[in-house]
Amino acid sequence: MAWSQNGGGTPGGNPGGNPGGNPWGGTPRRPRSGGSGGAGGRGGGGQFSFDGIFADFQKKFGNFFDPQGDHIARRVILVILGVFVLWLASGLYRVDQGEVGVPLIFGKYYGPPRDPGLNYNLPSPLGRVFTPQVERARRLDIGFRSARERGSILTDAKVEAVDIPEESLILTKDQNIVDIDFTVFWKITDPIKYLFNIRDQQATIKIASESAMREVIGQTSFDDAVTVGRAQIETNTLDLLQRVLDSYDSGVLIEKIDLQKSSPPPQVIDSFNDVQRARQDLDRLRNQAEAYANSIVPEARGEAEQMLRQAEAYSERLKIEAEGEAARFTEVLRAYRSAPSVTRRRMYLEALSNVFEKSNMVIIDNNARGVVPFLPLPEVQRRLRAGSAGSGSGSGSGSSGGGGAATASP
Repeated sequence: MAWSQNGGGTPGGNPGGNPGGNPWGGTPRRPRSGGSGGAGGRGGGGQFSFDGIFADFQKKFGNFFDPQGDHIARRVILVILGVFVLWLASGLYRVDQGEVGVPLIFGKYYGPPRDPGLNYNLPSPLGRVFTPQVERARRLDIGFRSARERGSILTDAKVEAVDIPEESLILTKDQNIVDIDFTVFWKITDPIKYLFNIRDQQATIKIASESAMREVIGQTSFDDAVTVGRAQIETNTLDLLQRVLDSYDSGVLIEKIDLQKSSPPPQVIDSFNDVQRARQDLDRLRNQAEAYANSIVPEARGEAEQMLRQAEAYSERLKIEAEGEAARFTEVLRAYRSAPSVTRRRMYLEALSNVFEKSNMVIIDNNARGVVPFLPLPEVQRRLRAGSAGSGSGSGSGSSGGGGAATASP
């Protein structure tokens, strides 16, 4: 039987019908070497080849780069690439003047704070950026709400603020209630601590401020809280609030505490005003009494001192007069002992002179006829004294005549 060159016309040129053209059957053996070509980047003998890999890639993706190929897949890929580029570009952010940038990646802070300008961080949701204002002074109103905080569009400065009683009514040391509205001015000193050490920063500062004010007012009397102790309350509250926030490591600086109002509650304001007016009247009357006392006491002391000096002078005068009388009596006694008769006569004449000097003398002439025998000597003496301008000689002669005259019996 003759064999054909083509394998007997059977498939694969194998007369036995075995694949691989093995006329003895069984599995054909793989050759160790062979040329290039074949699927999977292997040659006719199954060897690995880079040319085969490149050919497969070109076959699969050739239509994408081919202008005449399928446009749908290419457009989808371009759209995806564009979205990815825009997402990366969204990581650009700007830090304004007075702000600092605090970047986060996967919720964790890294790197120093960013200065004002254009910066980059991974976009959301991988990254996040905070830009707190660190140079702007912030204010927090406690006990009231202004029109600005309530979102009112009114810009008139005369619009009154709304009072918040649950925040403003505070108990004092003497068990009285005072209505206090105050404003806290603060700023951020450390943005890292401010952002990550405390939660809900505005509410935390508000609660701490209200607590500090209540503690200070609880140690202050009612009169000091509404009158002279306002400045001391502001200072004590600022110190206490700053210590509390520092204990939180909050990165916040309290710049000022400003008391807007410190008065009794509205329900008792009229009674309080009456009490204040009564106290003012009491102070006024007390001041008047003190002024009167300050004026009358020195006068009384001066009069007492004057009376004391007068009494001392009177006592001294009486003493001196008594000593003079005693000395005169001693001299008279001495003169009497030396000449008793002369002394008695002189004393008698001096006594008569004193008696007649103080009496009105009338002279009656018994021999006068047809006239009233009456001579008014006191009137004559006054005329003589007036005519002689008080001459002692005329008066003396008149006295001598009067003294020598005797009262005649009718």
